[in-house]
Amino acid sequence: MATVVMEQIGRLFINVQQLRQIPQLLESAFPTLPCTVKLSDVPKVFQERYILTGYRQTEQSWRYYFLTLFQRHNETINVWTHLLTALIVLVKCQEISQTVDFLRDPHAQPLFIILLTAFITLSFSALAHLLSAKSELSFFTFYFLDYLGVAVYQYGCAVAHYYYVIEEGWHTRVRGFYLPTAAFLSWLTCFGCCYGRYKASLEKPTFANKLFQLVPCTLAYCLDNSPVVHRIYSCYQTGCSDPAVPYHFYHTILFLLSAYFFSFPHPESMLTGRCDFIGQGHQIFHVLMGVSTFFQIAALRMDFTERRPLYERLHGDLAHDAVALFIFTNCCSALTVFYVRKRVKASLHHKQD
Repeated sequence: MATVVMEQIGRLFINVQQLRQIPQLLESAFPTLPCTVKLSDVPKVFQERYILTGYRQTEQSWRYYFLTLFQRHNETINVWTHLLTALIVLVKCQEISQTVDFLRDPHAQPLFIILLTAFITLSFSALAHLLSAKSELSFFTFYFLDYLGVAVYQYGCAVAHYYYVIEEGWHTRVRGFYLPTAAFLSWLTCFGCCYGRYKASLEKPTFANKLFQLVPCTLAYCLDNSPVVHRIYSCYQTGCSDPAVPYHFYHTILFLLSAYFFSFPHPESMLTGRCDFIGQGHQIFHVLMGVSTFFQIAALRMDFTERRPLYERLHGDLAHDAVALFIFTNCCSALTVFYVRKRVKASLHHKQD
C-alpha cells in the first residue's frame, strides 16, 4: 500500500514539475514582443493623425506581426473586431446552410453571395490591420486587398438587395441598369481607393486624392441601398407590419453612423493621445459596421423565406447572370489591385534608389 502511495506521489510530483515548465514553453513559443514605438519612430505612411503611440516596429519577421495579434498596440481593437465578426458570419453561414440549399436552389445564391462577401471584406480588413505594418510595400498590398474586399462586399449587397428586398415598383424603374451599374461602381470603388492611396503616397495628401475614394463609395452606396430605402419608405407610408423592415432600418442607420466615424477622426481629434489604444473613430466604425452586417443578414434571411413568390416572379433565372457578373467584377477588381500594386512597387524601388 505504501509503495502504491509513493508511486502516486511521484507521478503527482512529475506532473507538477511539468506544469511548472508550461510558462517556459509558452515563452519559447511566444517570445516577448518588442515594445510599441511612438509616432516619430515609424515612416510617414504608417502615421495616423492624432494617434501618438502604440505603433509596431517595421521590417520585422512575418511571425512577429502574426504574434502581435496578442499584443497591445494601436491596431489591436481593429484586428479583433473584424476578426471576431468574420467568424460569427462564418458560423451564421453554416447555420443557414442547414435549412437552405445553396448549391441546388438558384434563388439562394444571392444569399450565399452576401454571406461570402461579408466574410471576405471582414477577413481582408483584419489582415490589413494585422500585417500592413511590416513595410511600406506590405502597407499598400494589404490595404489594396482591403479595398478589394470593400468592392466585393458592395456588389454582394447590390445583388442581395436587388434580388430579395426590392419592391415591384422600384424594380420596374431600375431593372435595366441596376446590376451592371452596381458592378461598374464596385470596380470603380476598388480602383479609386487604390489609386487615391497610391497618389497620396507620392505627394502630399490632397482633397482631390480623397475624392477618388469617397465619390465611388458614395455613388455605390446610394445605388446599392436604393431598394432598401424605397422599401422602408413604402412600408412607413402605408403602415405595413413587415417584420424584416425594422432590421433593414437598423442596418441602414448603423451603416450611416459607421460611415461618419470612418470619414472623421472622432473622438481622437478632440482627445489627442488619449485614444491611441482604444476609443478611436475607426474602432467605433468597425463595431458599428459589424452590428450593421448582422442586422443586414437577419433581414435578408427573412426576405429570402417570406418573399419567395415575389422574387421568383420578378427575377426568374436572373440569379445565374448575377453570379456570372459577380465573378467578372471581382476578377476585374483583383487585376486592378495587382496593377496598382505593381506601380507602387516600382515607385518605392525608385525612391530607394
